[in-house]
Amino acid sequence: MTVWDRPEPPPRPVPLDRQRIVAAAIALADEGGLEAVSLRKVAARLNAGPMRLYGHISTKQELFDLMVDEVQAEILPEEPPGDWREALRTLAHRTRRAALRHDWLADLLGGRPTLGPNGLAVTEATLAALDGLADTDTVMRAVETVSAYVTGAIRRESANLRAERATGLSERDWQRAFGPHVTRMLATGRFPALAKAVHDGTDVDAETTFATGLEWVLDAVAARLTPPPE
Repeated sequence: MTVWDRPEPPPRPVPLDRQRIVAAAIALADEGGLEAVSLRKVAARLNAGPMRLYGHISTKQELFDLMVDEVQAEILPEEPPGDWREALRTLAHRTRRAALRHDWLADLLGGRPTLGPNGLAVTEATLAALDGLADTDTVMRAVETVSAYVTGAIRRESANLRAERATGLSERDWQRAFGPHVTRMLATGRFPALAKAVHDGTDVDAETTFATGLEWVLDAVAARLTPPPE
């Protein structure tokens, strides 16, 4: 029985339910990452005894599942997109924005699919966008490919943001600090392709990088979409 199927105990003597528990856990994670979340800390924030939480949630993994599902509600678009490409693009960008609001989400993306109502709704919206445009196996591989790109790009951006917070150096500050070393290494002539990229490449922001890569992935998906024979 999943956490979504298991009934909750009566909310006495202190009013307590999964919604309040999950909200408290998300607030803790937003403040200090997943390492700041424990059933004991959540209980303390709710002024409840830790054992009270076990009537609602059996393990910390269940709590993480509920947290992810709660954030998945932020990913669902308010209105149905116009076509498959817009649908996948919208879901990807909304996933990235949710991860920027909740940095810990990057750590929980890419594993087994979430089975909560919001997670299932996101999966349904993703599959529905491609329904009828190719055979089922092609649709599944397309969804997996887009998901792999989105997850990887979000995790990379999250890692950069965490490094910035940990070191106190912005991307520009880091480049200035290590620029002399990179210049000396490139001057050896051992890295001609890297030297060309450094000197001739255009520096763009994270959002532009994400959007550009996403469009390339969607181009690849478009090339594979062939409606199955009737």
